[in-house]
Amino acid sequence: MSHESETALSFEQAMERLEGIVSKLESGDVPLEAAIELYQEGMALSRLCGQKLEQVERRIEMLMEDGDGLQRKPFAPQQSEAGGKGE
Repeated sequence: MSHESETALSFEQAMERLEGIVSKLESGDVPLEAAIELYQEGMALSRLCGQKLEQVERRIEMLMEDGDGLQRKPFAPQQSEAGGKGE
C-alpha cells in the first residue's frame, strides 16, 4: 500500500483493513514473506489511525462557561472510573 493511498483512507477503512490483517496473521496460514509484508502494512495503518485520532482530539474543544463568557478548553478524555483501581 503506497503512502498516498494510505492517507486517502478514512479512519474506518483503515481500521477495517487493519482488522483483516490481524485476522490473517492470527490464523497462522500466511507464508513468512507475506506475513512480514502484512505486519509492515499493519504497523503503517496503526500509525495512520493514531494520527487521525490525534487530529480529531485536537479539533474537539469543550466550551465551558465562566464569569467572563465562554472559555475554550482542549478536549481531555475522561478516565474510566473502574479502570485500574483494584476494586
